[in-house]
Formats: sequence, C-alpha cells, structure tokens
Amino acid sequence: MRYVLEGSVRKAGNRVRITGQLIDTTTGAHIWADLFDGALDDIFELQDQVASNVAGAIEPKLRQTEIERASRKPTANLTAYDLYLRALAQSYRFTEEGLAEAVVLTRQALALDPSYAPAAAMVGWCRALQRVQGWGALSDQDIGEACRLARQALEAERDDAETIWQAARTLFYLAGEAAMAAAAFDRALALNPNAAHAWLFRGNIHALRNQPEAAIEATERARRLSPFDPLAFHYAGNIAIAHLAARRFEQAIEWADRALHDQPRLVAAMRVKIAANAHLGRLDKARAELSRMLAIYPKVTIAGFRDVAHYVAPEFLELYVTGLRLAGLPEG
Repeated sequence: MRYVLEGSVRKAGNRVRITGQLIDTTTGAHIWADLFDGALDDIFELQDQVASNVAGAIEPKLRQTEIERASRKPTANLTAYDLYLRALAQSYRFTEEGLAEAVVLTRQALALDPSYAPAAAMVGWCRALQRVQGWGALSDQDIGEACRLARQALEAERDDAETIWQAARTLFYLAGEAAMAAAAFDRALALNPNAAHAWLFRGNIHALRNQPEAAIEATERARRLSPFDPLAFHYAGNIAIAHLAARRFEQAIEWADRALHDQPRLVAAMRVKIAANAHLGRLDKARAELSRMLAIYPKVTIAGFRDVAHYVAPEFLELYVTGLRLAGLPEG
C-alpha cells in the first residue's frame, strides 16, 4: 500500500473538528492535510462536506506525487503507466516542446500496452491543446489518430473519470461532437462527482456553447474541489470566456488578466482580451493584445480561427470574429 489516509475527530461542546492527512508510506512524507469544523447539529452535512473535499483534494495531489515518482524512476524501468505520468508532467509545462514530448511519451506507452486507455485519451488531450495554441502544424492524420484513440478510450474505459473527460474534450475540440462530449462528461461526473478536472472542462464546454452561467457554476465547483491544481489557470480562463459570451466585457478582461497572470501563454485568454477590448472601442489595447497573441500563434487568421473554433456556438463565434477583425487580425 503506497498511500494511507488517516485522520482524527475532536469534540468541544456542540462543535466538532475533523482532521485528515495523506501519507506516502514509502517515505513517510505528508502529501496533503486539512481540517474541517462544523456543528454536531449538522453532522451529516459536515460528513458529506468532508468526503467531497477530501476526494476532490486528494486526486490531484496523488497525481502530482505519482508524476514526481515517475520522473525519478530510471528510464530503463519505465512502464506504460510511468510513461503516461511523464507525458502528463510534460503537458503541465504548457509549452510547444512539452506537448510534443507528451505525445511521444504516450505513444511509447501505447506501444507497450495498446489497450491502455489513459494514454490513448492523453494523445487527444495534447493534440487539442496544440491546435488551440497554434503549436505545430497538425495534419489530418494527426487529428484523425487523436479522435480514433479518444473513441477507443471511451469504449474501453468505463470507470475512470479522468480518461473519460479527456477523451470527451478531444472529440469536442477536434471533431465538434458537442452532444457526445456532454454525455461523456455526465458519465464522468456520475462516476466521480468530485472530479475537479471534469467539472473544469465541462465548464469550458458550457462557456464555448454560449451557456455562461452554467460555465461559471461548473468552474467554481472545480476551483472549490482543487484550488491549487496544476491546471488552475484554466479556472480564470473559463470564467473570462463565460463573461465574454454574456457580453460582460469589463469582467471578461479582468478574468482574462487573472488567467494570463498565472499562465502568460494561454491563447484563449488573449483572444478574450482582444475581443472584449475591441467591443468596448479600446482598439489600441485590442491591437496590443493581438500582437502578443501573434507572437505565440503567428499564422492565425480569421479564416483559420473559424476553422479551428468550429465547436464554438455560432452566435458566440461571430462575437469573437467581429472583435478579432476590429483589432486587425487578417482575414486569411
């Protein structure tokens, strides 16, 4: 047994305090700890709160610990699981080189175990990020492979929420299968209602499909479950997109700035700032942000964005396109 969750309960009058900690049994290191206070009158509500928070917090912490363990392991002893974890670590770098290396590692994992669903889903996750960021010229073959592997993962994996949402997001972004993706996210969250990443990217889909309030609600739930997640910059990015969809341009800019503070290479947040500033008539600011985006995604045009963003709700896509055009993005 590699990890142990232990805790204690203390009572004072009508108050109760529950503590919990997760320990790596191989090193004795404390990976996570937290405490929860509540009233005995609401003990069952407190019990549900503790269970939800513990499950939501432990999952990303365990994943990060496993990534670090795999990174320390000698290359000669790698298994498909370790290669998958290394790929995950590379994807968390959120760089062009990191995503390319993640694809290489996941393919190595699949060479060892062609039925390994998490690695199959991970290929598509990386390809979707590459396409959205404009990192690397993806061929039709690359996209076709990513979608095929995502479908393979969905068919093979019935119990892992992480694999299911990754595959669903791939098919949403690369194949535009919005209804299928929504159903798969429902499945992932039925399996694990505390899966922070599933809530996060369900919120992303809500935002892009012009459902801003549902997007914010899902994203805030993800943030409560995993406030220090490696993907936490997407929280602010989602909310920025949602405010843009709702035509709340000032709030969209504010949240886009928060996302870019945490991840300066996030093209989606830059695009929100460009469009929101343009719709507010602040063309100098829109053009300045466009220059920053073009430094990362130099070949993007209006036509190219339309092609990539086929998954965005039509009325929302036109709001984006109008803003990008006002800022000076070429038609292509």
